[in-house]
Amino acid sequence: MKVLISCEYSGTVRDEFIKLGHDAISCDLLPSDKPGPHYQGDVFDIINQGYDLMIAHPPCTYLANSGVAWLHKDIKRWPMLFEGAEFFKKLLNANIPKIAIENPIMHKYARSIIGVDKNQIVQPWQFGHAESKATCFWLKGLKPLMETNNVKEEFLKRDKRDAQRLHYLPPSPDRWKLRSTTFQGIAEAMAQQWGMYEI
Repeated sequence: MKVLISCEYSGTVRDEFIKLGHDAISCDLLPSDKPGPHYQGDVFDIINQGYDLMIAHPPCTYLANSGVAWLHKDIKRWPMLFEGAEFFKKLLNANIPKIAIENPIMHKYARSIIGVDKNQIVQPWQFGHAESKATCFWLKGLKPLMETNNVKEEFLKRDKRDAQRLHYLPPSPDRWKLRSTTFQGIAEAMAQQWGMYEI
């Protein structure tokens, strides 16, 4: 299967598909953190190259419900919201048979521009990580991910700051990178489940 992992600099999801024998490439404006097939540039430069599956992780800064209050405090953020939502929508409407777009829970303004709501919400504790970070998927031609290793009991026993580690990260230049990298267990589930589709 020919797979495009859009808006991914880490190589985490890309490498899981490659391990299973797929022809996978990541794409981001940033260079890849790991060696492997990667296009550094605009995803729309390469999006029409006959991919069977695209998994996209578009920027969520202006779309996420967690930041909606900032829209009312800083009017300059509204044009960036519209730009981010249109980018998301363009990815969702790409001419690729199977598409999964990942983002946090979205606020109502972004949802109204995109026009469709998420198909699924998953948590890292459903895939072997005793942590909390709601991750939503907008799906086209794909079934929702099935959990692979539910560790909710372990998650519930952890200290709140440990269980929600990403939420409590202190300010740093890499904070956004740490918060946006896909959990390994979720990446493995994507490759194992969505990589099995016949095209």
